[in-house]
Amino acid sequence: MPSALPDGEPVPDDGALPASALAGAADRPLGFYLHVPYCATRCGYCDFNTYTATELRGTGGVLASRDNYAETLVDEVRLARKVLGDDPRPVRTVFVGGGTPTLLDAGDLVRMLAAVRDEFGLAEDAEVTTEANPESVDPAYLEALREGGFNRISFGMQSARQHVLKVLDRTHTPGRPEACVAEARAAGFEHVNLDLIYGTPGESDDDWRASLDAVLGAGPDHVSAYALIVEEGTQLARRIRRGEVPMTDDDVHADRYLIADEVLSGAGFEWYEVSNWATSSAGRCLHNELYWRGADWWGAGPGAHSHVGGVRWWNVKHPGAYAGALAAGRSPGAGREVLSEEDRRVERILLELRLREGVPLSLLREEGLAASRRALSDGLLEEGPYESGRAVLTLRGRLLADGVVRDLVD
Repeated sequence: MPSALPDGEPVPDDGALPASALAGAADRPLGFYLHVPYCATRCGYCDFNTYTATELRGTGGVLASRDNYAETLVDEVRLARKVLGDDPRPVRTVFVGGGTPTLLDAGDLVRMLAAVRDEFGLAEDAEVTTEANPESVDPAYLEALREGGFNRISFGMQSARQHVLKVLDRTHTPGRPEACVAEARAAGFEHVNLDLIYGTPGESDDDWRASLDAVLGAGPDHVSAYALIVEEGTQLARRIRRGEVPMTDDDVHADRYLIADEVLSGAGFEWYEVSNWATSSAGRCLHNELYWRGADWWGAGPGAHSHVGGVRWWNVKHPGAYAGALAAGRSPGAGREVLSEEDRRVERILLELRLREGVPLSLLREEGLAASRRALSDGLLEEGPYESGRAVLTLRGRLLADGVVRDLVD
């Protein structure tokens, strides 16, 4: 089941933010994340806040139904308008994630987007993305999304090999994600992403190369590739504990990452975040860049997290409790924290070091600067940017990014 939410101070019933959170808001971009917590089945590795019909049965009644979910989420968008007040910012990015957003009717996703547009307005060049399961869309569905204002789509591919998909409990058939890219292009989507996972038990180097070759053959302009993380409480963790499949291996993860970077770079993709590659700056996921750069975003939906001006909060997890709070006229927030200046400094280092542009050395304290000099000497940071005052990871540094970050934050 999904992991527990963090602790924090209570969120006011009206969701009101401290005045400090709204100070200077006009100078920061604003995005919206819209969470759809439904899945047809639960993948064995998944630790996200998602629910199947079986898991919801008897636990929330009509409040937990996906049939009226869009209207419930629209209520939170309207709450956001009240909380943010006269905020003049048009929304720069909208990202619909899950779960499987495309289990809802296309009209529901368009209705959710329309609520953001009606309440806040969208920037002229706004990026509007939805995640999609390859088996839950068809050409007509994609055309309806495009006509409704979506201009970017991300398909969960994970692997091109059937035996790898089986270990992950993925239900789509090999070849379907690649076909979806073509259908999305035909529907008018200029920006298309494919998500991959590497290091699945039983996956070979050849399997991984086959997946990368399939991606290149499909022609997306963005690829995300993540190492498999075995989360406690998942079906995959239980299978590994029982000895049914082997544990994942960090050395294998490193080898697969190097293969991915070699193949994708050779095909014209450039890394812009440790796990993400794009064929151009226009192909980058701007919404994720809001997260990585500490901008403002409102996360609507069960378990969704938000951040505005140094205040971070999170919603109750269960769809029934979420809908119940909004129906009662209360914020669905479960807790929040006000970040100190030191918290924000550390988070900038944690997140921005993962980006191609790196992090300013001016953010580092004395011990962090000393660690950065050691990292430079060890070949983990690029020399040119360092001389210009920025810490930028080398390829080897990307493999050891977590360790480099720990050193730089003192």
